[in-house]
Amino acid sequence: MKQTGRFTIKKLATALIAVAAASTFSFTGSVYAAEKLEKDSLKLGFIKLTDMAPLAVALEKGYFEDEGLSVQLEAQANWKVLLDRVVSGELDGAHMLATLPFGAAIGYGTKADIVSAFTMTLNGDAITVSNDVWKQMKPQIPVKDGKLVHPVKADTLKPVLEKYKSAGKPFNMAMTFPVGTHNMKLRYWLAAGGIKPGFYAPPEDTSGQIDAEAMLSVTPPPQMPATMDSGTIVGYCVGEPWNQQAVFKGIGVPVISDYELMKNSAEKIFGVNKEWADKNPNTHKAVIKALIRASMWLDAENNKNRNEGVEMLSQKQYVGADYEVLANSMNGTFEYEKGDKRDLPDFNVFFRHNGSYPYYSDAVWSLTQMRRWGQINEYKPDGWYLETAKKVYRPDIYMAAAKALIAEGKAKAGDFPADNETGIKPPSADFIDGIAFDATKPNDYLTKFPIGLKGKQKVVGGKVVE
Repeated sequence: MKQTGRFTIKKLATALIAVAAASTFSFTGSVYAAEKLEKDSLKLGFIKLTDMAPLAVALEKGYFEDEGLSVQLEAQANWKVLLDRVVSGELDGAHMLATLPFGAAIGYGTKADIVSAFTMTLNGDAITVSNDVWKQMKPQIPVKDGKLVHPVKADTLKPVLEKYKSAGKPFNMAMTFPVGTHNMKLRYWLAAGGIKPGFYAPPEDTSGQIDAEAMLSVTPPPQMPATMDSGTIVGYCVGEPWNQQAVFKGIGVPVISDYELMKNSAEKIFGVNKEWADKNPNTHKAVIKALIRASMWLDAENNKNRNEGVEMLSQKQYVGADYEVLANSMNGTFEYEKGDKRDLPDFNVFFRHNGSYPYYSDAVWSLTQMRRWGQINEYKPDGWYLETAKKVYRPDIYMAAAKALIAEGKAKAGDFPADNETGIKPPSADFIDGIAFDATKPNDYLTKFPIGLKGKQKVVGGKVVE
């Protein structure tokens, strides 16, 4: 595991001040917070993706230190290792896929109680295909004013799949984790284009390839480009910088960003073990305060700090990709086919649009997709979805941290949702297929999809049954 932790003059000064304050019982500012922390030395995990940025910024800009926290950041091999280490207590918390805690909540794979009081990012993913697949897709894509029309829909991929099928070859694509956002987004895109991504039937079948036309399997994010270059897979869905890396290496073409697929979706969260959260409430709030400040910094004044943020992320202890590759998406643009760079200012959202607030509705959407593909293989009433969302997402902790920052003059009330926020976003049809999502009616939502489980359907013996 690679790790980073810094001993600075500021840390030394903070420690000395804390000792002096303790001896005189004069507690002020960050020193007061530090004296009240249940735990002040933390190890936090992450995967090498652009959207771990709030953690790097909170460390590098001294926001963790301001809260009296000594933080070590440690890169993890994959999402399963990361989750298991949070559950075991080896990590105090981590950068996580927004859907990850819900797989743990229902016992798909690792059974655990994870809570999240902070959304690390909206958007930030893309779907990339190999050069050969792109060459075959391209004739089906409409052209307007000399440019390919975006978003590119998966129906342009159907003739390619037919060729693979006729040749007796599987069409293999990769995502990062079975209960991960990349799996849900890749499946959504494929199904919206009339391509079956396959069903799960746990615990007997966890391949996710029952009745599949495209075969999806797991590959860790940094390994995606090399795995596609070797011919093992012909496409993948992953976060940055591993789509832009394919462009720079000339081995593939991103065909759609998740912003075009489903506008402003929760992509990563900061998650901790519920037992840890219950035991360390002040420490938890202090971490969230630091992460809120980091997210504000990343989105401040029309992304004026993004270049500095990219420099941080390019360091090998964080993401370790070239500056140019990271900047290609972090600075409000996104490059598809080589030379086709387009403005995409909200490809990475960290704070604006209330991006860091943990909305229950985002959680409900994730659960509907797990139900759609059989990871939840039994019917659940509408109320179950919101109840499960509330077990994981903790906007109360987020707002407590926000109010503390407002009281300290580090943020304004207008930066955050109002006190009467319900956590449920209004219904929206900002999806590639135009199907409207209403978080208060998850079962009705599922009936609208031509492909996927709905009602009392479940997968038994490799078949969908009523």
